Amino acid sequence: MDYFDQVLMSPSEVAKLFRVDPKTVIRWAESGKLTVIRTLGGHRRFQETEVLTLLEELTSVRNN
Repeated sequence: MDYFDQVLMSPSEVAKLFRVDPKTVIRWAESGKLTVIRTLGGHRRFQETEVLTLLEELTSVRNN
């Protein structure tokens, strides 16, 4: 997949998926749990593939 073909998610979109506050998602980025991409306007975005991988990891840990 090309760099420009990536699907990017906002902190609020990621937060809805994990059922957490968007500030929690920002803290995850600051701690290195998620890689943040900054838009030209300075907004935070996250790669959908990375977000879904983290969700899968956390779900599998919870189910075991």
